[in-house]
Parts: sequence; structure tokens; C-alpha cells
Amino acid sequence: MTREDALKILDELKNSPNMKKHGLGLGFTMAELFDYFEKKNKKPELTKNDWEIVGLLHDADYEITNKSLELHTEETTKKLKEIGAEQIIIDAIRGHCDKEPRKTLMAKSVYAADELTGLIVACALVQPEKKLATVTKESVLKKLKDKSFAANVNRDQIKTCETELNISLEKFVEMVLKSMQEKSDELGL
Repeated sequence: MTREDALKILDELKNSPNMKKHGLGLGFTMAELFDYFEKKNKKPELTKNDWEIVGLLHDADYEITNKSLELHTEETTKKLKEIGAEQIIIDAIRGHCDKEPRKTLMAKSVYAADELTGLIVACALVQPEKKLATVTKESVLKKLKDKSFAANVNRDQIKTCETELNISLEKFVEMVLKSMQEKSDELGL
């Protein structure tokens, strides 16, 4: 499956521009995490492209399922099975909302990074310029501690970067922020 195939699925499942941007942001992050693990000789599963696709499609059906956690990932799973996507990709997407056990680096990465990408966008939107370029690792870490800021963000899920990925929270925030800042034009931030 190509990135273009994944973007087509986002369109077929009628994603809003904001949901597409969320998928793009997590896709960029997943590609960055693939590179990180590869450099650490942790042998990430499949390819960098596959990791980006998992990020792109993790919430592909969230809006058409009316944000129902019970239905979330079911339509995406159907689409992916129709086109013969690898089961490991489907399992990683389903695992980000606890429908499959997170056994792979890919699944653990999408789970930990999902909420963090949302928090980083929220951090950018409270800046006067509303740009990712003005967000710092320190500001994200500060907002992460402030439970009233972006209160719907699951901070415990983000912190699985330490327990499931062996990456310190500070390093994880730095990597995710960097991956999003490098592609800020595509994210419109």
C-alpha cells in the first residue's frame, strides 16, 4: 500500500480537513519513530512507508462512526482487508484504541504518539502566531503537566513511551515535535 492509497482512504471515509491533518501529523511522527528505532538497531517491523500509513489511517473512520469508540477502526479495518493490507498494520491501528494487544513497536508507537500529536497542536494554537515553529519541548512538557490544558488528552497514554518504547518522555516530546515542525507547511501550522 502506498501513501497515496492511504490518502485515498481518508477521502473515501469522508475525513474533515482537521482529521486529515491529524493523520498527517501522526504519519510524519511514525516515520520519524521508524528512523529512530532503525538507528537503535531495534529492527522496526515492515517499512518506514508502512509506519507512516499506520499514522495516517489510525483515525480514518473516527468521524464517520460518530466518534464512537465501540465502532472506531471497524470501517478502516474493512477497507484495509479489502485491499490486502498486512495484518500487522491493521493490528497496530486497532491497538491504538485497545481493540488488539499492542505487541509490536509499530503498535506501541502509534498508541503513545497519537495523543501527543494532539497536545502539540493545542500548544501551537495557543501561541500568538498559531505556528508549530514557536512551540518548544519545554512548553509541551509544561502543558503536559497542566491537566486542565487540553483536558481530553490522555497523558498516561503518552507516558507509555517510557514503559513500552524505552524512550524518555523528554526525548519522545522532542522527536514528535521535531517531526511535526519539519512538515509544518503540510499541517498548516
